[in-house]
Amino acid sequence: MGVLNVTPDSFSDGGQFVDLQIALQQGLQMEKDGAGLLDVGGESTRPGSAPVSVDEELARVVPVIEALRQETSLPISIDTSKSEVARKAMLAGANFINDISGLTFDVKMAEVAKETSAGLFLMHTRGRPDVMQQNTEYSDLREEVAEGLQQSIDLAFAAGIEHGCLAVDPGIGFGKDAEGNLELLHHLDDLHCFGFPILLGTSRKSFIGKILQQDDPKKRLAGTLATVALGVEQGVQLFRAHDVRPAFDAAMVAWAIREKKLP
Repeated sequence: MGVLNVTPDSFSDGGQFVDLQIALQQGLQMEKDGAGLLDVGGESTRPGSAPVSVDEELARVVPVIEALRQETSLPISIDTSKSEVARKAMLAGANFINDISGLTFDVKMAEVAKETSAGLFLMHTRGRPDVMQQNTEYSDLREEVAEGLQQSIDLAFAAGIEHGCLAVDPGIGFGKDAEGNLELLHHLDDLHCFGFPILLGTSRKSFIGKILQQDDPKKRLAGTLATVALGVEQGVQLFRAHDVRPAFDAAMVAWAIREKKLP
């Protein structure tokens, strides 16, 4: 899953792709680099980020999705927790909704996913991005993440969304501290209990910076690739990445080793 942030303030690439033509070229390049899905986001969800209005988010993402749909048949996901943004993104040509809240921020999101026949990525978080890192203490992190994901799955099923439309994401960096992220990464195979594909988003994140003592997100590639390889070993199927070609290569080699055969 190639990350295409059309925002001025995302944590590692804010402002790079706000121009429509630059965003389009970046999306097409990620396709060439091996992306199987393009994830378009118009609102930063970095820790401490402030929300933007529906109108502003739509103005950022809809033209990009429309332009991509004219140039590629690659599946597109809209990274949003707002049902109105999701609905109009689907009309513009998106295929999936990537909801960081797991259907919990907007009560109409499940309805939109059902009505538009969207694929749905359900992520675990605790609290909205502006406050989510203010409390990262858990009595049992893995149990609470599992319970949160189950709640999201139940909301999806209650709306009539089919099993084959869903994937789950443990929400690395969302309401978790560095140690919590490491615990979840060590136990990714726990998530197979749900019976859905697993999406992992670790690309350039701050816990990697803490391990490597690297403040610049763009210099966290090697650390990111380690998480991709370890994710493959634990059966993760989907990886959200800024650096698509290196992540693709790391995943292919890790998969070949795990399966003891060439891709």
